[in-house]
Amino acid sequence: MSGSSGLLESLRRLGGTLLAILHTRLELLSNEIEEELLRLGQILVYGIVALFLFFMSILVLMIFVVALFWDTYRLQVLGGLTALFLVAGLLVCYALRCAVRQRSKLFSGSLAELAQDRDQLTPRP
Repeated sequence: MSGSSGLLESLRRLGGTLLAILHTRLELLSNEIEEELLRLGQILVYGIVALFLFFMSILVLMIFVVALFWDTYRLQVLGGLTALFLVAGLLVCYALRCAVRQRSKLFSGSLAELAQDRDQLTPRP
């Protein structure tokens, strides 16, 4: 009887170990999904800000063209605002481009850990 209880206990420990490994891998997978969602949110915010700033530069540029025929320092102020919005839009577009190029391989951490687990569990000759 002691042999069968030892076998059952060994199977329980093995099952517990496998369950712990699965739990750890699922937590890692969850963290990677969360990081990817944060990255996509950042890209979305950069895109919206860039579009807003470009639209503002177009609006100010139109005001600049209308005011072009006025006869005081209004032109320099409107030109400066147009340049400011345009430069800000270009900077945000550059940040957006960097964020898009900084692609991470989805689930790379989980895949690496699973490969390490597989290597440890496969018998070596």
